[in-house]
Amino acid sequence: MPEPGLYVVATPIGNLEDISYRAVRVLAEVSCVAAEDTRRSRVLLNHYGIETRLLSLHEHNETDRIPGLVARVKDGEAVALISDAGTPLISDPGFQLVKAMGENRLPVFTIPGPSAVTAALSIGGLASDRFLFEGFLPAKSSARRKRLNAVAAENATLMFFESSHRIEASIADMLEIFGDGREAAICRELTKKFETVLRGSLAELQSRLESDPDQRKGEFVVLVAGNPESQNPIDGLALARALREHLSASQAAKIAAKVTGSSRREIYKALK
Repeated sequence: MPEPGLYVVATPIGNLEDISYRAVRVLAEVSCVAAEDTRRSRVLLNHYGIETRLLSLHEHNETDRIPGLVARVKDGEAVALISDAGTPLISDPGFQLVKAMGENRLPVFTIPGPSAVTAALSIGGLASDRFLFEGFLPAKSSARRKRLNAVAAENATLMFFESSHRIEASIADMLEIFGDGREAAICRELTKKFETVLRGSLAELQSRLESDPDQRKGEFVVLVAGNPESQNPIDGLALARALREHLSASQAAKIAAKVTGSSRREIYKALK
């Protein structure tokens, strides 16, 4: 048996072969597996001949399940947490359970692996050094547009999950708020048989969706390039000079460097 604790296990996002040897071993050896949808998870476990007991844990029953799972670990058991696909807690249930384990000073182990987030970043063709993950956008257009407006000025790559029911509406809202020339990528059905990646401006991607019904089917990760006009929104030295009216040169340089990412030493030298 593995060491007692909660094992947060990443599982395939599509192709069942995308799972680590360690994940298979842990799922086979723990006393139970808490799964978002036991029917979907049983397909995976059966594929690898794993007979471990499955226990449902989803957004509607997570609070009720926590005491029992905490008690199991306190009694020396090892239990696993998986979601329908990918890494648990990433737009999936499990946060409250992991938090409860920490509050009870019980060990939590990660079994890393597949994630639609890193999969899309690796092939989307947009900057991956900084990104802002927004998960699923609201279903209602007004709330969705409000969320998009809130991140329109971000200079990091933006990432959204989307479903087939709303992909056209979401792209249309992005086009209007971000501008039709903003570069983007639509990653569809990652690791599955009909995986596709569309790259281009939001206007071009909207056209592709309208002309090809197949590109509107499945599960999506949408990447949008950061706002190019926000790359250097604040000048470090200018900020330090403004702060210098109220602070010492050292303090002003320290704050300006932290806010803008500029060199503290260079700002300080320029202020003296």
